Amino acid sequence: MTILHVTLPDGTDVEATDDISRVQAPVTIKGYLLCSLAAFGGIFFGYDSGYVNGIMGMPYFISLYTGLNPATTPPTEFGLPAWEKSLIVAILSAGTFFGSIIAGDSADFFGRRTTILGGCAVFAVGVALQTASTGIGLFAAGRVVAGLGIGSVTAIVVLYVSEICPEKIRGAVVSVYGLFICIGLLVAACVDYGTQHNTNSSSYRIPVAIQFVWAIILSAGLVLLPESPRYFVRKGRPEKAAAALARLRSQPQDSEQVHFELAEIIANHQYELQLNPHTTYIASWTNCLRGGLRNPSSNLRRTLMGTSMLAFQQWGGANFIFYSSTTFFQQLGTIQNPFLMGIILTLVNVCSTPIAFWTYEHWGRRPVLLYGAAGMATCQYLVAIVGSTVSPDNKVAVRAEIALICIYIFIFAPTWGPRPWIVAGEIFPLHIRARGIGISAASNWFWNCIIGVITPYLLGPQYGNLGTKVFTIWGSACVLAFLFVYFLVPETKGISLEQIDKLLEEVSPRKSSK
Repeated sequence: MTILHVTLPDGTDVEATDDISRVQAPVTIKGYLLCSLAAFGGIFFGYDSGYVNGIMGMPYFISLYTGLNPATTPPTEFGLPAWEKSLIVAILSAGTFFGSIIAGDSADFFGRRTTILGGCAVFAVGVALQTASTGIGLFAAGRVVAGLGIGSVTAIVVLYVSEICPEKIRGAVVSVYGLFICIGLLVAACVDYGTQHNTNSSSYRIPVAIQFVWAIILSAGLVLLPESPRYFVRKGRPEKAAAALARLRSQPQDSEQVHFELAEIIANHQYELQLNPHTTYIASWTNCLRGGLRNPSSNLRRTLMGTSMLAFQQWGGANFIFYSSTTFFQQLGTIQNPFLMGIILTLVNVCSTPIAFWTYEHWGRRPVLLYGAAGMATCQYLVAIVGSTVSPDNKVAVRAEIALICIYIFIFAPTWGPRPWIVAGEIFPLHIRARGIGISAASNWFWNCIIGVITPYLLGPQYGNLGTKVFTIWGSACVLAFLFVYFLVPETKGISLEQIDKLLEEVSPRKSSK
């Protein structure tokens, strides 16, 4: 057991250890609410993914952006061309990629809370541009700007929540972030369903403009929250860290619980600085790539773990369903109301996500991820097999495909929905945590962009025309995700961020559950 002696701001000498039985503050209802309020940022990601899925299938939007007349154009030809679908979906991810990278610097220089507030402001500008647009140029520009804001918010909300939550509930609260993503998808599907038949610009402007509400709510909520104690420790301001920690834990600043938790944070930061003394701007980024792949605790291996987890989440197929299900079902011609189908899928997503609150803290991370990847792969392959071997006019087969997609979403939501974000928020040491999470989030948006670009071409009748065969791609990615977790992802249930560093140094991922 390692013991480090730390002097707190009030002059108290405390021994910080890596012993899991140290004094811990009780988790209060106020603590849950404060952490969950920060997790509200997930709705930015979810709503944007959902509303754009619907508006690309709206008759007025298609007519405005293509010049096609629904009365004279055959139904099979009435729709956005593949390049416009790719641009509308993928251009946001280009903005979010750079927003996530920039946010890593901003979170270390200006603070976690300030970076999230700045992201909300940039996002609002992007929403205003999209709302005012009547053509593809301004709409795409608005999505780039909104993407910069979403990238900042999604990356730093995960960082902020991971740093302020007690370890007992960290997995559950980051799962609340995932729940807000799902709620955003559901709200977007409902709004799109309500405006789909409007014969004026309100059909798409209402879904777009509602996003102002999310920026206002998150900005107002952050007023109630303190800055991250770990940010203050990193900036050499332990007295402010103590005050923030006391507020988050609902304990007096001079309480034993606050003393011990603060001592652990300070001691671990001092230890990290001894191992990584490089403090220049360039070194702060290159630190993310230090160490070899054979060293399980190296920064390079942690960075690859964070980026790979979020890449597998994207390739698992969920975002294909949430981004493209409306136009996909319209193309197949087997679903009478694709907009209503979108609501059903997102409702399944919302209702199954809360399962994660319990499973992550009781079953652990690894088992949930392994079972989730296996179940998702099975559903994806079955959809591809049924769709490829049975006539699309067979109503029983169509119902089976819909049921399998619903089961897939039911499995994805509490497993691979929130979990990759939990991994990214847990595995990085303090001195590179903001940049490490920023890089991981950038990986999420990079692959989101790639999938957004290629999907219309994979499905387009004049291109790949894969139809349900596209699910073989997502299913194969789930198989690779299973193998990745089995060999490389450790169990981190119930231990602090500082103790995770020791776990990665000393224990094989396959033995970490014990």
